[in-house]
Amino acid sequence: MSWQHRIAAALDERQRQQRLRQRSLLAQSRAGWLLHNGKRYRNFASNDYLGLSDDARIIAAWQQGAARYGVGAGASGHVTGYALPHAELEAELADWLGYPCALLFNSGYAANQAVIGALAMRDDRILADKLSHASLLEAASLSPATLRRFAHNQPASLQRLLSAPQAGETLVVTEGVFSMDGDSAPLAALHQLTQQASGWLLVDDAHGIGVQGEQGRGSCWQQGIRPELLVVTFGKAFGVSGAALLCDRATADYLLQFARHLIYSTAMPPAQAEALRAALQAVQQGDEQRQRLAENIARFRAGADRLALTLLPSSTAIQPLLVGEEAQALRLSERLRQRGCWVTAIRPPTVPPGTARLRITLTASHTAEDIDRLLEALDDTQNQ
Repeated sequence: MSWQHRIAAALDERQRQQRLRQRSLLAQSRAGWLLHNGKRYRNFASNDYLGLSDDARIIAAWQQGAARYGVGAGASGHVTGYALPHAELEAELADWLGYPCALLFNSGYAANQAVIGALAMRDDRILADKLSHASLLEAASLSPATLRRFAHNQPASLQRLLSAPQAGETLVVTEGVFSMDGDSAPLAALHQLTQQASGWLLVDDAHGIGVQGEQGRGSCWQQGIRPELLVVTFGKAFGVSGAALLCDRATADYLLQFARHLIYSTAMPPAQAEALRAALQAVQQGDEQRQRLAENIARFRAGADRLALTLLPSSTAIQPLLVGEEAQALRLSERLRQRGCWVTAIRPPTVPPGTARLRITLTASHTAEDIDRLLEALDDTQNQ
């Protein structure tokens, strides 16, 4: 089969399954709303949980950084791309989260791929939560280590896997807050089991950092643990983009030698690092936004309960409405847009077959009126 026929067949199959992904061109997107084809929508699909993408302090820091350092790093951090703002941001993150070191990456996907790719060797094993992010599972699958998956958020399932004999090292992988279900991992129990087996725990806290714990220090801080490897990302509550790995000094030095995503990628712009330093301060001082977000979550769940909506059990900003059938999820998403609410339908293969859903995300930027309008729209769509 030629490349052209292979591509056409794959696209046709995705279309037949109603799983074809398409992008929406936005004219503008700010905290809590977006503009598409001349129409303004309440935005319930963003991960900008604290509304910091629209924060004047962070915008000014990026502008000032660009004026001083230019708009790009120009090279890998191993060549000439490592600047003072990078070093200062790494030091501030490490101090804030209680680790010896932090290493910056261009994305959470890159961080997860780099860490697993550099650490996992033949005879090692990776034990990952079944619902771990694609970046984690893909990296584990591509590594020479053996991948085994434990039942979602089930320490007993992990313990059974850990009890099997193992020649090499053990890396346990999970998320702090799961991006599609919105539930939190039992990190304390997972960490205890991992330590008893002399393994390391890797936690991707993309959706917990900035929101959970004191000063928004995240899921691990909230549950009183410090995993050996912690990945935090800046495209959610921080309102910018990029990621960092928190670890000990020896691991950081090792990754600087062997993590290909660090060695062969142009570093993030220094101006972006300056913006992230401002975002870090905003997160640390963001108790008011976190309280407002908590109130919005409570208001939405109370309203959804009155309407008997089938929400998954989540207390986080991610509130999935389980639909089941993929075409129905798409129809509901479109009906909500007709009522001015932008909510994305999530379908397989992103989620397991039969669990298509509307992934509703709430932010500190939403008002009580926004929440009520969404609930009214959901009620209307259910009754059609």
